[in-house]
Amino acid sequence: MRGLCTIAFLGVILAAGCASMPPEATLPKPPSSALDPSVQSALKETFEPLAKANDGKSGFRLVSLGLDGLTARIEMIDASQHTLDVQSYIFRADESGNLVALALLRAVDRGVRIRVLIDDGDTTAGDEKILSLAANPGIQIRIFNPLTYRGHVEALRGAQMLFNKGRLDYRMHNKLMVADNAAAIIGGRNIGNQYFQIDPESQFGDDDVVVAGPVVQRLSTVFDEFWNADLAIPAPAIDKPHTSERALSRYLAALAKDRESLQAKRSDSTAAPPKTPFADIVSGRTPLIWSPVQLVYDSPDKKEVAKGDAPGRLIYKAVLQRAKLVDTEFLMVTPYFIPAPNELAVLESDRARNARVRILTNSLEAAPNLAAQSGYMHYRVALLQKGVELHEMRALLGNAKGSGESKAISRYGNYGLHAKLYVFDRKALFVGSMNYDQRSKRLNTEIGLIIDSPELSHDIAVRFDELTQLDNAYALSLEAPAGSAKAPRLAWTTREAGTVVHRTTEPARNGWQRLKVKVLSMLPLDKEL
Repeated sequence: MRGLCTIAFLGVILAAGCASMPPEATLPKPPSSALDPSVQSALKETFEPLAKANDGKSGFRLVSLGLDGLTARIEMIDASQHTLDVQSYIFRADESGNLVALALLRAVDRGVRIRVLIDDGDTTAGDEKILSLAANPGIQIRIFNPLTYRGHVEALRGAQMLFNKGRLDYRMHNKLMVADNAAAIIGGRNIGNQYFQIDPESQFGDDDVVVAGPVVQRLSTVFDEFWNADLAIPAPAIDKPHTSERALSRYLAALAKDRESLQAKRSDSTAAPPKTPFADIVSGRTPLIWSPVQLVYDSPDKKEVAKGDAPGRLIYKAVLQRAKLVDTEFLMVTPYFIPAPNELAVLESDRARNARVRILTNSLEAAPNLAAQSGYMHYRVALLQKGVELHEMRALLGNAKGSGESKAISRYGNYGLHAKLYVFDRKALFVGSMNYDQRSKRLNTEIGLIIDSPELSHDIAVRFDELTQLDNAYALSLEAPAGSAKAPRLAWTTREAGTVVHRTTEPARNGWQRLKVKVLSMLPLDKEL
């Protein structure tokens, strides 16, 4: 009997998977928009005169330390007076996610209208607690392209993904927070312990940028596009149990315990108070860098735009156009590197013009996704033969320079890249959510900024040099086997305990990891990665 019930349930899941849109997409959904620019707020009063004094340019400050990324978000929420819009691919209900949730609850108690838009493709057990915030009348939550099945049994999630691949492959990868239509945070970080580098089991080096000035209103417009898109479904319509008042009561009780525990730890601590990146920016203690900027993003209906069936925007075209125009140097930091043919052609064209192309990505031992790593492996030899310089991040850093984390957390040996940074001739840089891979080009929506700032570009270039030191990364090269006519083989050079080490076997955590990625590399997965 239990087997028949399971089959029947799977049948329901798979039948729902046949729809090209979520079943809830036709339900009534009141549209809404960002705060009217004419409404005054403390943040607007701070930044509007500075923008006018800088000829209408926008202001920027990079946030490269993981803990600063968390602190800046909480401080921005606490500074909001009217509206707060949050867009994230992942919103974990872990320690850092709970701190953000507490800040949202403080804001709604002040009368701030809150909108949260999250993706549904990479949720894990426990993340549904965040959805319970929708039971608060002042907090609206929408889920982008939701699964019909709301549990976390991998077999059932996988079945729905498999049988509705055409729809469920399409994910919202954007990361954006806007307060009072006057200040924003945009970059590569999701909301979760890994992304703020406080989890000993996994730390992702990443970057955000705090933004003020005219471009913030355009960022609000992009948020509205996604918020009002057909695929953005109100959470109560798709998941009544986890958005009920009872679910919220349970989550509030858990948050209260977390808050008591945190306060107890603070009272026992003699450590200095944490840095306050956003508060220092608002106070003027940390000045912004004012520069021209180009906002680049994918439209919510990216697939239709790419096919030519709808007007809209595609982010990769704008980024590739900048990469095509470099004269001397193109620096790239990307956790996943699986270029499409035209993206590969741009790098080859840059090298043909003798521009230096330097790429930093994850090594096998640091890779968060073995399938993506297997796709990247196909391109290394050809790129090196073209003169591209390849560096692969180590999981165990020799020093913490440029990593965004403390020496204490880095000693666990679980570091990996998650930042997406491109520097063009050290005159302009891209910061945002777009990896240099085919998933970002074809299957995810992305957002970012191209900032025309030699100062910020220099800062990223310095960090690139720090991260690619032999103490922290592998430098890849080609060498011909001695006395053999065989094709050149890959070699990895690094420095361990002060000694330069040269390997011709790919560094990995263990042989099993090396075997798995080799098997995956034999599959035609590139367009999915």
